[in-house]
Amino acid sequence: MYKNLRAALAAFFLLAFASAVLPAPPVLKAAVVHVAPVTEAGWVRQHENARLALEKALGRQVHTVAVENVAEGADAERVIRDLAQQGYGLIFTPSFGYMEPTLRVARDFPAVRFESLTGYKTAPNVAVANARYYEGRYLAGIAAGRMSRSGVAGYVAGFPIPEVLQGINAFALGMRSVRPDAMVRVIWLQSWFDPAREREAAITLMNQEADVLAFHTASTAVMRAAQERGRWAIAYHSDMRHVAPEAQLLAVTHHWDAYYLSRARAVIEDRWQSQSVWGGVREGMVRVGEFSPRMPEAVRREVLARQQDLAAGRLQVFAAADKPVLDAAGAVLIAAGAALNDGQIQSMNVLVQGVQGGLPR
Repeated sequence: MYKNLRAALAAFFLLAFASAVLPAPPVLKAAVVHVAPVTEAGWVRQHENARLALEKALGRQVHTVAVENVAEGADAERVIRDLAQQGYGLIFTPSFGYMEPTLRVARDFPAVRFESLTGYKTAPNVAVANARYYEGRYLAGIAAGRMSRSGVAGYVAGFPIPEVLQGINAFALGMRSVRPDAMVRVIWLQSWFDPAREREAAITLMNQEADVLAFHTASTAVMRAAQERGRWAIAYHSDMRHVAPEAQLLAVTHHWDAYYLSRARAVIEDRWQSQSVWGGVREGMVRVGEFSPRMPEAVRREVLARQQDLAAGRLQVFAAADKPVLDAAGAVLIAAGAALNDGQIQSMNVLVQGVQGGLPR
């Protein structure tokens, strides 16, 4: 008995001594810089959800912080640099306008890993990732084409960068795939987050016969306007039924949790490498769902079937079958029987036929 007690005490003191002497495993400090305030839904909400999921999955292995409402440009560089100086070893910068500031800071902090989300320029310590949001836009366009009475959809857009143009064009192609005479009217804001102007643009579009609205901005203002006017709207980034329960036709949602977690684990396990990722429906980064109960079952099944086709590679959004796809000026954008490659999609700088509003000067 005494021998067992002495052995137990010896083991206890040995363990206590080892705990006191051995250093605790290092904690990864990870940061996320948000381009707009953290609200209940939208682009920033999805990335904030990913940060919180990271904390939940890794527990004491990670400490995270978010800095919200950081303007692109000089403010972004100041914030990113400050985080690097504070010892954050993994910094997510999810906004296209953060790309250049991220690269400038990364040159001065080679030991810090940066994730430039929606950027396209890499460096030894800068990875980029984006999603094929346009796949969800195409599916939403099919639903809009089936549900619109006027054949006119409105689109509130931020900046005319390739990602936004891809979405507008895909939405128009999806809509016209089931309703060839459909039109998409665009209003450009030159801002990602301006709820008052987003609402004003939505009302203007509804006054111009649009009975379905889509948007590429960061607030829920368009959804709220559609709810007030009794029109349909496509939620973007997040499910927005809580602000537009009657207006939401469906939601195009983005899912970043798995990406954040995989990149944090790569840093912790010392296997992080710069890379370029462009995932979509197949990878689970984009999907449509959260359908209105007023949507006919046949339309819901059609949209979900096309989503399965995208996931299986049977459907390409920017491809032409028996006739060419034209741009808004009437020139051939995609020849019959051809498809745009990733490089052409990522550098998209025109609007397709059926889109009204042009590009801002």
